[in-house]
Amino acid sequence: VQLQASGGGLVQAGGSLRLSCAASGSTFIRYTVGWFRRTPGKEREFLAAIDWWGGRTDYADSVKGRFTISRDNAKKSVYLQMNSLRPEDTAVYYCAADFRDGGVDQRPGAYDYWGQGTQVTVSS
Repeated sequence: VQLQASGGGLVQAGGSLRLSCAASGSTFIRYTVGWFRRTPGKEREFLAAIDWWGGRTDYADSVKGRFTISRDNAKKSVYLQMNSLRPEDTAVYYCAADFRDGGVDQRPGAYDYWGQGTQVTVSS
């Protein structure tokens, strides 16, 4: 599966953005999808993940209550709604997919497929 992340941009603190992760390939079923971000000099940071049927989600404490992950398998897409953005949310955001029977995972190494990243910049 190939992933394409989009929806990044420049937003003021307190604003919102919705990131999209579009998958190409024959099927999107059975893929857990996660969102991560990276800032210069730091490791990839887990943000959120959703299992293939959308019944289970997981969030990092840093974004819990502000970010919401969802998916539409018919459109082969996963979304990250980001509200109440802060300057410290500035980063390159990536989506990643892992073929599995279910469940979610916070470890970047658990994901086999990665999108190219989309820049999010939050101004103060």
